Amino acid sequence: MLPFLTEFYGNPSSAYGFGSRVRDAVEQARAQVAALLGADEGEIVFTSCGSEGNNAALASALAADRDRKHVVTTGVEHSATKNYCEALTRKGYEVTWLPVDSLGRLDPDEAAAAIRDDTAAVSVMWANNETGVIFPVEDLARAARTKGAYFHTDAVQAVGKVPVRLVGSAIHFLSLAGHKLHAPKGVGALYVQRRTRFTPFLIGGSQENGRRGGTENVASIVALGKAAELAASHLAYEGTVVRGLRDRFEAAMSARLPDTQTNGDPAARLPNTASLYFPGVDGEAMLVLLDKAGLCASAGSACTAGSLYPSHVLTAMGFSVEQARGSLRFSFSRFNTEEEIDRGVEIVARAVERLRAMSPAEPR
Repeated sequence: MLPFLTEFYGNPSSAYGFGSRVRDAVEQARAQVAALLGADEGEIVFTSCGSEGNNAALASALAADRDRKHVVTTGVEHSATKNYCEALTRKGYEVTWLPVDSLGRLDPDEAAAAIRDDTAAVSVMWANNETGVIFPVEDLARAARTKGAYFHTDAVQAVGKVPVRLVGSAIHFLSLAGHKLHAPKGVGALYVQRRTRFTPFLIGGSQENGRRGGTENVASIVALGKAAELAASHLAYEGTVVRGLRDRFEAAMSARLPDTQTNGDPAARLPNTASLYFPGVDGEAMLVLLDKAGLCASAGSACTAGSLYPSHVLTAMGFSVEQARGSLRFSFSRFNTEEEIDRGVEIVARAVERLRAMSPAEPR
């Protein structure tokens, strides 16, 4: 990023030569992101984040046919999609919220049956941001096409963790966020399939080939491109070594605290995500202790941190309020080590034991 914050500070959309080097760097980043997605570089639009991509995709799908007033999504989407769809209901749209089972899985037949002739858009995340459970997006995208509906997937959690190949895919839109690939926060990308009708969400100049107005965040875009290139080269590592670290953590936690439960499908999930339930423990109190010990975890999405309500993902899976509040999400990356995993197990176990010792009630 550094050269594009200092020496190469030209505007990539300018006509003067000072901006040409910068423009070339933006286009290189576009090609790098496209390569990670198995897409064409002309199908990549840079955005500010995954939330913008989600909103832009849905808004474009709805604009394509004003007579279609129905949207299909799931009850476990990220707040960027969930809140957008809730806002649509206040504007006269009908939203079908697909349920998940106790393991966070979606029934593909039930999902396909929910798509109607008046469905404008189907939005289903590639993988859940709390449990890591992977959804059958390709099957659902094909089902949406048979009804003439647009299909969007929030792939923020999945890109760079599992292989994605969009060549020949039925998916119309795919959103990603840079910080999930170790790029900076505040940059993302939206895949728009070449033959898909697209209406810009952010109206301004002719940047991004007229698909997204506003001066480009060059340094972060360059960083996203490089991060995508690195992520592509580490996909096998994610699926083996990172998965091994996650499994090591879960196994050690179960050995140390036998009543620990793993939330979500144990098989069809991302290699880097672990959602664990600790009976008899309050998750928010746990987070305070873990933070003091230098361990970062979450009670759900960072976008809902501080909420007074339990995770909507876990409650949609049938969890009680107590179970949802006693669950934490842990994420792992290629930068973690086995030593860190072992130390993390010790920190978490001590925090659970400390909180249980402070409560006279037996864990339920």
